[in-house]
Amino acid sequence: MTPVHEPEQQRFTLPTTPPSVLDYQRLPGRVVFTHTGVPPAHQGQGLAARLVEAGLAWAREQQLKVVPACSYVAIYLQRHPEWRDLS
Repeated sequence: MTPVHEPEQQRFTLPTTPPSVLDYQRLPGRVVFTHTGVPPAHQGQGLAARLVEAGLAWAREQQLKVVPACSYVAIYLQRHPEWRDLS
């Protein structure tokens, strides 16, 4: 499963039922990741990590700084130093 970017909705999704999501708010020069959600039936499969990686890769491409308002994104950044240049 590959995350789909839905810029008009300000989110990344995966096709689970209901959809797994990474919501964000784009601001000048930065992106605030506000929520990561994976349905209980799909938790523990690395889907949240896939969503966050897609969001971070997009932020890097857009040269945006990341504000991890979502606790999952904050923990992910702590555990993956290769993304720290974004904060």
